[in-house]
Amino acid sequence: MNTIAYTREIPVRKSYDVIVCGAGPAGICAAVAAARQGAKTALLERYGIPGGNLTSGHVGPILGSVSKGTMRDEVCTLLGVRDNDMDGKTGVAHDMEKARIALVEWIDHENIDVYLQTMVSDAVMEGNTVKGVILSTKEGLQALTASVVIDATGDGDVACFAGCEFEKGRDDGLMQPVTLEFTLDNVDEERAILCIGDIDDVQFHGQRFLDWCKQQAEAGALPKNAAAVRLHPTVYKGSRQVNTTQVNGCDSTKLETVYEAELELRRQIRLLQNFFRENLPGYENCKLVGSASTTGIRESRRILGEYVITAEELAVGKRFEDVIVHKADFLVDIHNPTGSGQAEKKIQYCIPYDLPYRCFVPRRIDGLYTAGRCISGTHRAHASYRVMSICMAMGEAVGVAAAMCAENGCTPRSLNVKALQEKLTGMGIDLFSE
Repeated sequence: MNTIAYTREIPVRKSYDVIVCGAGPAGICAAVAAARQGAKTALLERYGIPGGNLTSGHVGPILGSVSKGTMRDEVCTLLGVRDNDMDGKTGVAHDMEKARIALVEWIDHENIDVYLQTMVSDAVMEGNTVKGVILSTKEGLQALTASVVIDATGDGDVACFAGCEFEKGRDDGLMQPVTLEFTLDNVDEERAILCIGDIDDVQFHGQRFLDWCKQQAEAGALPKNAAAVRLHPTVYKGSRQVNTTQVNGCDSTKLETVYEAELELRRQIRLLQNFFRENLPGYENCKLVGSASTTGIRESRRILGEYVITAEELAVGKRFEDVIVHKADFLVDIHNPTGSGQAEKKIQYCIPYDLPYRCFVPRRIDGLYTAGRCISGTHRAHASYRVMSICMAMGEAVGVAAAMCAENGCTPRSLNVKALQEKLTGMGIDLFSE
């Protein structure tokens, strides 16, 4: 790649105690948690609405579970979704439009400055310490500085810009596929099938529905990579949240792969709607009423931290002395990087597990936390903790930690974790129950 010399002074717009980059489920909880602790907080979002997969990503239901007392419970109540079925592992999809309004109001806090339509383009570094971020705005490049920065971008952008070590994908580098979720209404609730995912054995035409879908894909009626048709209920009768479109081989951190993936996913939405109308009872008159405004990314960078958690530890429900997220629970859900359905023949379930503080503190780089799917874990472990319920609990814990660092003048690496745990439990968050 050719290079150009570029030297320019960048104005510092404002200084904060805490900067949160990315306003998805982890980011909004991090910002609100920090602000409630009294920290002057900036929340940055590249789109025009906060919420990430709760809004722009159009993802539902809110999967996974964590211990009682976290912001996950607060957000679910705010969005009007019942406490999920099947021990918290699945449920109904929320109203995406309601979420757009409710979450804006929820983060409207006197201690939070929200910067929408704002892309983080670099990290401000002093040696190995992150001191702020560079923003790409309609007013040009600007800088914000802070005592602590939280990378909740999903892709680990800030950590990458800061020089953190990271991994992507499994051993061969392949990552889980991308998806655009969409919503249908005008579905006949009395006749229309539900299928919550690859663990579902719902029957159709005398066989497992997902097996029938695979046969349809092999016959050319469905895209081969979109053979796993997942049809979730929503908060409204006669409506379905569809998690089926799929493109393999897209790396969300590489410019050249994103457009083609987006185009193919949009085409699949049209194809799937027609397929449902022609082949699924109750879907004859289904109507498309909403879809994601950004590609749904399951996996990209995983920032290597002071500890790297593994799927083997999740499987046995490992407890950690420096726990800050307790009883995280979801299956190891690895969507196939080279085809449809699951990547592994046998789905691994987990015993509710802990996420330790060290997973949120990057190696070598100070002044920075990660939160959300980019925290420190293996490819297979990531496939469990990447879901929204767990990410919200991550964000809240790290937001409180960042506020404490700012108040005490310490770095994330030197924060007293016992004091953080006392703060979290004092807020009503369960960290230590059996």
